[in-house]
Amino acid sequence: MRIPRIYTDSPLGEGVTTDLDDNAAQHVGRVLRMQPGQELLLFNGDGKDYPATIAESGKKRVAVSVGTPVDNPTESSLSIVLGQSLSKGDRMDYAVQKAVEMGVTQIVPLTTERCDVKLKGDREEKRLRHWQSVAISAAEQCGRARVPDILPVMTIDQWLEHSRECNLRLVLHHRTEQSLSSMTPPASVALMVGPEGGLTADEIAMAEQSGFHPVALGPRVLRTETAPVAAIALCQWLWGDYGNPT
Repeated sequence: MRIPRIYTDSPLGEGVTTDLDDNAAQHVGRVLRMQPGQELLLFNGDGKDYPATIAESGKKRVAVSVGTPVDNPTESSLSIVLGQSLSKGDRMDYAVQKAVEMGVTQIVPLTTERCDVKLKGDREEKRLRHWQSVAISAAEQCGRARVPDILPVMTIDQWLEHSRECNLRLVLHHRTEQSLSSMTPPASVALMVGPEGGLTADEIAMAEQSGFHPVALGPRVLRTETAPVAAIALCQWLWGDYGNPT
């Protein structure tokens, strides 16, 4: 039987018996219905996996005995910060989920001129919590020991300033002929993806003036939720850990 991987924001340490946080406890106790004596693998974002055994299990409380932590080698040496334009329905969920699986380091939702999603106040907070939950589930599934942060929604101006520290900054633009393979290998990448209708000419010009390189992935126009998956995969192949399994 496959041992479940569970994210918890509780402190973890070898030889410690601790209660799981509410979300993890509900998943283990109510959804998986795991019982005392069963094994699971915990992680809390510190880069390690913690083998554990359930000591007590109920609908509201789950206590676990934590074993010896082991290093988790699934993080790429390439840092990728994704600026993803907001989109409707489950498209944003898909982009977040797959970006995490592909090894992205951080995700920044963007509001752009052609973006048809407007988030403010409580609605924004609710969506951010939801996307962080999507990221956690994706990290559990794909074996990562770190969960990328989902930052608050930014404007283009805020994003351009936020991404300045990245070695290489790219804006996806299917009308350019510049390819990823022509770039100098970076240690960190900022990737900017437009909405379903694409970034406007002014937004692309702003990005270029801020140091972004327009780049095309191929001859076909990709959907807003597909583009980051393809771009991150190519970045990992060229400069990260794809094609070089540990």
